[in-house]
Amino acid sequence: MSKFWSKRAHELDPYTPGEQPQNQQYIKLNTNENPYPPSPKAIEAMRAAADESMRLYPDPHAKSLKQAIADFYDLDIEQVFVGNSSDEVLAHTFVGLLKQDKPLFFPDISYGFYPAYCGLYNIEATKIPLADDFTIRVEDYEKENGGIIFPNPNAPSGIALSLEDIEKILVANPEVVVVIDEAYIDFGADTAVPLIAKYPNLLITQTFSKSRSLAGLRVGFAMGHADLIEGLERVKNSFNSYPLDRAAIAGATASIKDKAHFESTCQKIIATREKTSTALEAMDFTVLPSKTNFVFAKPKKADAEKLYLDLKEQGILVRYFSAPRIDGFLRITIGTDDEMDVFFKTLAELLD
Repeated sequence: MSKFWSKRAHELDPYTPGEQPQNQQYIKLNTNENPYPPSPKAIEAMRAAADESMRLYPDPHAKSLKQAIADFYDLDIEQVFVGNSSDEVLAHTFVGLLKQDKPLFFPDISYGFYPAYCGLYNIEATKIPLADDFTIRVEDYEKENGGIIFPNPNAPSGIALSLEDIEKILVANPEVVVVIDEAYIDFGADTAVPLIAKYPNLLITQTFSKSRSLAGLRVGFAMGHADLIEGLERVKNSFNSYPLDRAAIAGATASIKDKAHFESTCQKIIATREKTSTALEAMDFTVLPSKTNFVFAKPKKADAEKLYLDLKEQGILVRYFSAPRIDGFLRITIGTDDEMDVFFKTLAELLD
């Protein structure tokens, strides 16, 4: 710790990202990256953007990207916000919409950035325990609060909440903002975007990092009523007027327009995920039902932390969380079929 830090810096408990080793080759099944390359059209668009125009600032409103997102989801451009990753979009959401006089609700097992943002922005929060089967209990969110946020599907469990249950939460909370973090929505769950027209308090966040293979580009977005979007724009323009560079705008715009590549990639991952879940169950793992690009699995006859370390020693990274209730699980990102074959061969040897 430094004597030059502010009091707030001393108090923070920052989010810890998954390992990104720089000096050794691993099969990376730990950070939920897409194993397949981005749309060739996105790569081409980014290369074309890397010209002499880089001397100029990008469009601060990223209108071409907003319009492409609006077209994809059948929204108006005023209902779309974009930012430098969904993490930045979420950060603006916390300070712009979720910092209220009453506590913010989110699940006790969820995305680790939520409590980090509460610490950063001094937001009171209440963690709502998941049920014993790691599902969200709708009735637990029908209490007085200052806002609600949860991922759907949830992370790290991978379990999705139905649109019917999401609507019950919205109906019970008409006076506060309800944020659905849909980072993994494209791998088999139903997006809540159709509910935006009916519920002005609904905000949905998404990312280009997962289903569109652009984690390295750092582009995220939000969708909701124009009033909510205007609140996010006020925060963004008080923080960084130019969050997306020219290449990012061009690449993300081309990516969302390439629907065929997007759908093909998602289907491959879904198919491999289902095979992975079946194989893990056959190896005596408890596997939670996943609608994401990862599975959350508990070995019944092995120690999860030891298994994580043994896999790492064999050149395979998975994610282990030491938190209560989930310290017996491993989160395993879905790789290519070849990568998963190596994973299962190594796993079988370690469990033998």
